[in-house]
Amino acid sequence: MYVSRLKLQNWKNFRQVEVKLRNRVFLAGPNASGKSNLMDVFRFFRDIVKAGGGLQQAVQDRGGLSKIRCLAARQEPDIEIEVHLSQSDSNEDEPLWRYAIGIKQEPRGHRQPYLSYERIWDRQELILNRPDSFDEQDRLRLTQTHLEQISANEKFRSISDFFNSISYLHLVPQLVRNPEAFSGPNITGDPFGRNFLERVARTSERTRKARLRKIEGALLKAVPQLKHLTDIKDEAGIPHLEAVYEHWRPRGAKQREDQFSDGTLRLIAFLWSLMENDDLLLMEEPELSLNAAIVRLLPSIIYQFQKKKVRQVILSTHSAELLADKGIDGSEVLILTPAAEGTDVKVVSDINEVKLLLEGGFSIAEAVLPRTEPKAIQRQGYLFEV
Repeated sequence: MYVSRLKLQNWKNFRQVEVKLRNRVFLAGPNASGKSNLMDVFRFFRDIVKAGGGLQQAVQDRGGLSKIRCLAARQEPDIEIEVHLSQSDSNEDEPLWRYAIGIKQEPRGHRQPYLSYERIWDRQELILNRPDSFDEQDRLRLTQTHLEQISANEKFRSISDFFNSISYLHLVPQLVRNPEAFSGPNITGDPFGRNFLERVARTSERTRKARLRKIEGALLKAVPQLKHLTDIKDEAGIPHLEAVYEHWRPRGAKQREDQFSDGTLRLIAFLWSLMENDDLLLMEEPELSLNAAIVRLLPSIIYQFQKKKVRQVILSTHSAELLADKGIDGSEVLILTPAAEGTDVKVVSDINEVKLLLEGGFSIAEAVLPRTEPKAIQRQGYLFEV
């Protein structure tokens, strides 16, 4: 399934949002415009349905409802989220499912977050509409969604399964190289790659070797002197990646991941994540640490994977090289623009000036990125005065 439409009210940076989404989505905008916060909507649903999660935990993990609610919220302070799930990314198709929740906070007492409503449509049929008579008799029921309860979600469990399968990647190379140096509990979903090598090692041997061979083929072109990539375990059974580089020795020189460059590790994780499963994948700035020539190829790599498997990818980027790909359609790009009443989000093909530039042969980078530059820097031409 795909998320084909997203509606938000009072979610973090966003006072009001309604956008259509494709199976490949690029988020562009200035710093602090809310690209990560927009993707966090999907992580929020994942945190609601995951084992040990739930609505209360998902809100608490984000610092409480006051940290989630948009600062521009006034007469209508409820947080509202609605997603449409479709079989394909054709916006002409009727969604298979629509899921919508409204969240508010108790005015006194424990000030728990609770549902102002929870609604689910199976195509056009409204099959859940809360609060219902049972909720009216016991208001405590509204502190939990039906989506997170196995005893209540049988008719729409495929929605719960979809949210639970969402992946997020913002790999931090230092965590991959030295996971033991960072104490404390693991973050659910391992978004920063602390346990990335364990994920690789847990994959069945046949699948793991096949994926590493494909990644090796890419690294042979992208990383100078690299000849071979494999996975091994050391004497203590700890998994590692190992590469052979051309060297004066006949068999070359071996290096493990603690000697890999940041770019090499991030490229490996990028390619592995695309092959890992068929579920929604969220990526933060995959261009970081990569050579510009490689960055220019990332959109086409995603496209090639999506031709073989149904997988939606949503990524944020500041990269002109990445957005210079002429294969990116304007309907695949969302531009985030900070305003006095929260960040505006628009599909760039819906902006007439941008649409005309694209029709005239401009790339997304040329047509869109100038709109994301801070106005003060555009006027003054410098950032810091010595």
